[in-house]
Amino acid sequence: MEEKRPLKLDNRIYLIDGFDLGVADRTGSYVITEEKLTIVETGPSPSIKHIKKGLETLGYQLTDVAYIVVTHIHLDHAGGAGLLIRDCPNAKIVVHPKGERHLINPKRLAAGARAVYGESFSELFDPIVPIDAECLLVKSEGDVLEIGPNCVLEFWDTPGHAKHHLAIFDPVSNGLFVGDTAGIRYQQLANREVDFFLPSTSPNQFDPNRMEESIQRMQTKKLDRLYFGHYNMTETTDLALRQVLEWLDVFMKEGEQVVAEGKGYDVLAERLLARVQRALRLKGVPDDHEVYILINLDLQVSALGIIDYFKKLKQ
Repeated sequence: MEEKRPLKLDNRIYLIDGFDLGVADRTGSYVITEEKLTIVETGPSPSIKHIKKGLETLGYQLTDVAYIVVTHIHLDHAGGAGLLIRDCPNAKIVVHPKGERHLINPKRLAAGARAVYGESFSELFDPIVPIDAECLLVKSEGDVLEIGPNCVLEFWDTPGHAKHHLAIFDPVSNGLFVGDTAGIRYQQLANREVDFFLPSTSPNQFDPNRMEESIQRMQTKKLDRLYFGHYNMTETTDLALRQVLEWLDVFMKEGEQVVAEGKGYDVLAERLLARVQRALRLKGVPDDHEVYILINLDLQVSALGIIDYFKKLKQ
């Protein structure tokens, strides 16, 4: 795959493509070039070489990195943190309190991902490197982090996608790094001037009510930007958040119907795909568009999380 230059979002924030899943425009790491150089999201370990190359292109060395912030500890967002920190001697990794122990001992985290990704696990995520406790900095609701003379990041507890999820408010851009709580932005469609956002309801801590609350909190902030883990930034913040909430309602209603029929996640994924295809056809997107490689995967994983949620309700 051809290396890409970091994407300049403004005069202080850049986006490095991590080529997660071997695909461009899927998962990215943000570089905030304040006095204390800060990276938001590492992606999985195979993405680390791209982060290193991107930093070099921007004129930075790994010794310049002060903070590596992970919105949550799922491997496609934080799996490479242990590998990256080995070469960033002056950095701390910022993590939610419920994620700290899993970065120190990632065995359970790896086992959960292996159950979802099966034989593809090693290629997508290895190596998963444990992180020494002294390299970690725990931040939770209302905590702050000064990274420049005029920039103090603010941390929000934003459950719904996972219990160990943070969103990070950047006051300079009036933007929020949303991880997966506010869903997925499809750059492949944005390239066609189609703004399209879906919720991410992967197992095993998905909670639709808490996701809705977290997104509604984002709506009240009147943000100018949302920085997605998947992928890139949008300034159509109202549209994005509203769309994710609308699709969350669709996901849950379809899931409830599938569970009532005694069927499984594969049927749910098919029905969700049919709903998405109908919506995108109206926007001029053909069924054979390349974006469906990612949408199919996302709907499979989201269907697993929805079925898991309904199973837990019965317990």
